[in-house]
Amino acid sequence: MSAPQLVVHRDKELMAQAAAARLITAVADAQAARGTASVVLTGGRNGNGLLAALGSAPARDAIDWSRLDLWWGDERFLPEGHPDRNVTQARAALLDLVPLDPARVHAMPAADGAYGSDADAAAAAYAEELAAAAGAEGGVPSFDVLMLGVGPDTHVASLFPESAGVRETGLTVVGVHNAPKPPPTRISLTLPAIRAAREVWLLAAGEDKAKAAALALSPDADETQVPAAGAHGRTRTLWLMDEPAASALPHELHPPA
Repeated sequence: MSAPQLVVHRDKELMAQAAAARLITAVADAQAARGTASVVLTGGRNGNGLLAALGSAPARDAIDWSRLDLWWGDERFLPEGHPDRNVTQARAALLDLVPLDPARVHAMPAADGAYGSDADAAAAAYAEELAAAAGAEGGVPSFDVLMLGVGPDTHVASLFPESAGVRETGLTVVGVHNAPKPPPTRISLTLPAIRAAREVWLLAAGEDKAKAAALALSPDADETQVPAAGAHGRTRTLWLMDEPAASALPHELHPPA
């Protein structure tokens, strides 16, 4: 478990641009070291803002897009192409602009796909895909960077406070039912899968995230009640924030922007 590091930027636009630059460096370094790289994307306004900033970044071609595997931390279980699906929004923000290998874009199943309306079966299939990519080790790949947006209620991916998913210790992917925000049915990585990543980046921008960030970074936070507190990487846990999101942090945790 890595202790969290905080980087606070003036506003959400600067945060997105800086995070995009940081991601370019991380992916290029991973590809130089291992030939390929794997990144887990997040949706929401902060995740999509980062992807849009990456799409317009002059240095984006430092990444060999053909040697990049993309996964998702969670997905809204809706029909293929639905505008609220994370993959649909990611394609509009970035993926359709860069020369990715389609076979290395690992979208979570849609509600009108092979598993119909069975989110649990769809989750099991995604777990099998992750295990196949992990190879002999099983479980999930050692993601180079796994990104998570932090919700105002402290949820990450689709792991909500006090939910069954946040308590899961065996499965790597779960179907989520009766989520407290629409749509109610989702698919999500679990905390054990998240913790397999080399680096976990938590994105928090906006005043509505201030209380959640303060709770998650409290030393006595309970991950079942504050899921963001349970998200950490094997070598690095990085909180990328703007000033409004960091406004409720104690002074000793609030680094200068």
